[in-house]
Amino acid sequence: MPKRRESEPAVRKLAEFEPGEQGDCFAMLVKKDAGKTRDGKPFYRAVFRDNHRSVTTMIWLDGGWFEDCEQHWQPGECYKLRCRYFENQYGSQIELEKIRPIEEGDAETGFDLADFQPKTRFDPEQLFAELVALSTTEISDVPIRMLTVSLLDNHRETLLPLAAAMHHHHAWRGGFLEHVLSVTRTACYLADKYRELYPDLNPPLSKSLIVAGAILHDIGKLQELIQQPTGADYTPVGRLIGHIVLGRDMVRAAAAAIPEMDAELLLRLEHIVLSHQAVPEWGSPVSPSTPEALLVHYADDIDAKFQMMTAALQTEPTPGNEEFTSKDNPLRRRIFRGLKGP
Repeated sequence: MPKRRESEPAVRKLAEFEPGEQGDCFAMLVKKDAGKTRDGKPFYRAVFRDNHRSVTTMIWLDGGWFEDCEQHWQPGECYKLRCRYFENQYGSQIELEKIRPIEEGDAETGFDLADFQPKTRFDPEQLFAELVALSTTEISDVPIRMLTVSLLDNHRETLLPLAAAMHHHHAWRGGFLEHVLSVTRTACYLADKYRELYPDLNPPLSKSLIVAGAILHDIGKLQELIQQPTGADYTPVGRLIGHIVLGRDMVRAAAAAIPEMDAELLLRLEHIVLSHQAVPEWGSPVSPSTPEALLVHYADDIDAKFQMMTAALQTEPTPGNEEFTSKDNPLRRRIFRGLKGP
């Protein structure tokens, strides 16, 4: 059993606190956002989390923690907190009583850095291996297969820990591979289904393009995002260019090394990457204008949105509103949990 210092209470997981409970826990500071009240007084909104819960605490100018927060608290660093947990219409909150940076002896009372880095439930090595296997077995066009496998192999070490996004979906270590593999599985199913339903389509529906497009639709996130202790963050080129155009450029550059590449197939693959988010409001400069691009778009869209919905359902109900989630989720809608019992 972990030891604790005689003068300190037992340390609990932040995610284990019930509303109204007070105690000690370890947490990572995710961010501290500066703001001002209507009277012009500065404040910080600080967000702490462990692997299973994020909480917010307001740091007011006259609250006792303002100077320490402003000058010393660093996002990505872990702290020991003594706090009271509560929930309201704004979500999960804490009131701070004590806070200090992690010390060497905290490992004896249960501190483990791995508890503060959310990650995929799956083995990234296995996710990567299955993605490569799908590339080699489901992409019959040899140049398209060579392009796809080369981009995976050449970026393997970056792909393994990468999150799929900063916030909206699969925003954890390994989330990129988890999302892309799920999209690719769906895309394989859709390709087979619609090839069978429309055998006379001219030109024939290309499963090679659908599978390659599913695997490579987000490949630009390798340059758009960088993995940090607090999660993924944007690179300068990511903010200024974005993963869609970056991905098209990566596909085009890889294709230049394959002399046998068919110009029209490459054009169609680039179009899949450019159009996979469908509309300018979501970042795509063009809409899906080929059957293959349409299927990849919907395979991507349903996987992202389904994960957003499940994440909303996994949040804790707010008092008095147990039947629906709040609208504070990427879908911007209340998700039905179920009817309350008697």
